Amino acid sequence: MHGYFITTWGITNFLLLVSLIFGIAKYSVLKKEEKQYVFYIGFLFFIEAATNFLTVILHYKDTSFLYPIYIAGEFFLLTSLFIRKLGISKYGWIPVAVLSLGFLLMNKTFKVCFNDDVVKVTSNIIIICFAGSILLQQIKNNKAINRFILVDACIFFYYSVSVFIFIIQHQIATLSEDDYYTILGTNNILSSILYGSFIYTFIKLKK
Repeated sequence: MHGYFITTWGITNFLLLVSLIFGIAKYSVLKKEEKQYVFYIGFLFFIEAATNFLTVILHYKDTSFLYPIYIAGEFFLLTSLFIRKLGISKYGWIPVAVLSLGFLLMNKTFKVCFNDDVVKVTSNIIIICFAGSILLQQIKNNKAINRFILVDACIFFYYSVSVFIFIIQHQIATLSEDDYYTILGTNNILSSILYGSFIYTFIKLKK
């Protein structure tokens, strides 16, 4: 199963890089709110690159300090993006900014009650709610053009299944090494689907 994980990890990183390249190439034809999708991909690429650099080049054994940054960053970028797309007042950014800062510091300040996994699941559930609202809005107003509807659907799918995986993972008292790599590999496949939706959407975009 370690080989399965390495294979899916390589594919995921390749697709992430390709999606970022296409996003940068199509950046000039994106609408204002759509450009944040590129920032989101760029942030994920930065976190992945930083993790790989620290572990492979600098031989860090623990890069968990990056996890809160990852959680807070992806939460802020996605929720603020959905706030724009839903037409919510700018005041909606205030709770998003507060929650993002909270996710960044929560496990340090209230470590007894909130660990990174609890914060991650909470963040994912909020993202799911926003993504679901976008999809419902599209169904209700089917004449409105959402060029990133496939990406929004994949975001909803990815974060929904991720929450399910977290729950299953914590229901199992002891994970074997094969089970652990199976879960990580499955998450990589989900990420690949998400990045693939970005690539497809960027390729199909027209001025």
